[in-house]
Amino acid sequence: MPTLTFIEHNGTEHKVSADIGQSVMQAATFASVPGIPADCGGACACATCHAYVDEGWLARLPAPDSTENDMLDCAFERRDTSRLTCQVFITEELDGLVLHLPASQF
Repeated sequence: MPTLTFIEHNGTEHKVSADIGQSVMQAATFASVPGIPADCGGACACATCHAYVDEGWLARLPAPDSTENDMLDCAFERRDTSRLTCQVFITEELDGLVLHLPASQF
């Protein structure tokens, strides 16, 4: 079972176990990680599951599709490493994935 690390804007770390095929957003919300309200429930219809992928992991993820890219324009403080966690799905290769959470989703 892969493990993900979420780092809040204040440096607090949360290690979360995730199931293969599950979205990163689901893993975070099931583990009650603060800072990911996921208002649309994973439908890629909001940007409240926004996170910054750690630089060392960015190349291991597929690029965002056009829908995610458009929705990321609504994200607070979008960066080159921004992703919507509802659109990133867990694989064995993502064991150890590190994501940084923004100070706010709104």
